[in-house]
Amino acid sequence: MAEVAKYVGVSAMTVSRAFRQDASVSEETRKRIMEAVDALGYVLDLSAGSLSSRRSGFIAALVPSINNSNFSDTARGMTDALQNTGLQLLLGYTDYSTEKEEELIEAMLRRRPEGIILTGGSHTARARRMLVKAGIPVVETWELPEDPINQVVGFSNSEAMALLVRTLASQGYRKFGYIGGTTARDTRGSQRRSGFQKTVEELGLGPGRMISFGVPPITMEQGGQAIVSLLERWPDTEVVLCVSDLSAFGAIMECTRRGMKVPRDIAIAGFGDYEISSICHPRITTINVDCYGIGRQAAARLMDALHTGEATGDEITLTGYKVVLRESTDRNGAPTA
Repeated sequence: MAEVAKYVGVSAMTVSRAFRQDASVSEETRKRIMEAVDALGYVLDLSAGSLSSRRSGFIAALVPSINNSNFSDTARGMTDALQNTGLQLLLGYTDYSTEKEEELIEAMLRRRPEGIILTGGSHTARARRMLVKAGIPVVETWELPEDPINQVVGFSNSEAMALLVRTLASQGYRKFGYIGGTTARDTRGSQRRSGFQKTVEELGLGPGRMISFGVPPITMEQGGQAIVSLLERWPDTEVVLCVSDLSAFGAIMECTRRGMKVPRDIAIAGFGDYEISSICHPRITTINVDCYGIGRQAAARLMDALHTGEATGDEITLTGYKVVLRESTDRNGAPTA
């Protein structure tokens, strides 16, 4: 402040008052002071102000991965919803680990976020205790936890996968396969697997032929390896549902390398409606879950809680999902979208 005051030719107290938006400082003087700050290369330190106002100016959000376009779209939805609110998004990724999520929750809470948005509803006991005691709005996303901490913005992964099974069964498919991960640390993947298994059995088509391949998230390469293992064990499989579009794409590419035609020889579907699913050949049948909308609605619910001052109280916002039928399951060769 002393250097800025000297540069402008005012007292340090005047500079301090200008930083605090004090009405005793004219707009012209404040403008000269801020221009001096910029010319001298300074950035205002807001930490002291946050201590006195008890506001940090940021929202914390945790996602499983930053190289997954679905979660990138969710983060983009949050960012867009926070525009012009004066709040910034501090993003961390858990790598699908509840233990890492616990560490990040503690680190975030030490920085006093005004709210926190989480992916999923499965947390360690300690993480849950910290979130409950934090006294700030908490929004869990991407699924429907049985015991929400505060607010939820999401959908049933199990029911979404069940809808895909029923849709394909209505088109005449009877011998269903499934590709997913080897562990339950991806709770959304586990829910999709459960929805698949339950539905094929309810329709009298089961038990489904299921292959677990790799630690979540399942990659394109692992999807290719998994389709080989599945067809070696059950060569008469008609359609394979994958935990994500990425593993479905890998499965399709491996079938192409082996001279198999999709969907003539084997039909393949994914989950998530990634961009790759609409531009590859054949285009992939999938489930669209409005990733961007999940992020935008989560941030909006959090902002509502901040405006009302109510950080507790359960509220569930259901987000939509739909089957997107494309060539990878269309044996008649007529693309639909």
